[in-house]
Amino acid sequence: MTPLSVLYVDDEPDIREIAGIALGLDPGVTVRLAASGAQALEMVAAERPDVILLDVMMPTMDGPAVLKALQDAGASPAVPVAFITARTQAQDRQRLLQLGAVAVIAKPFDPMTLAREVRAILAAEQVA
Repeated sequence: MTPLSVLYVDDEPDIREIAGIALGLDPGVTVRLAASGAQALEMVAAERPDVILLDVMMPTMDGPAVLKALQDAGASPAVPVAFITARTQAQDRQRLLQLGAVAVIAKPFDPMTLAREVRAILAAEQVA
């Protein structure tokens, strides 16, 4: 399986930990965790991941603001961003995709399938 570097960004420590463990179930995935949008931007500047999983609702700098900062810095769309959110109504999903996200993953996510879901999103992006 292809090695994959994932940056997971969420202000909730418990969710971050679960995501880290879930993604780590795939031996080909290297996971880095960020607790805020600002920390995520610093980490992307230091080492560009293959994909960013980004919580939508965070204090100070929410997910859409982080995506905009990445786009302004030239990191996206080179780095695909998938939003993680509990708000998965059709209009919410559409708005997030229009911002430039490659996918929207529902929260709570299934820890047993998260890595597989991320790989499927990236595979679909490469085909498109």
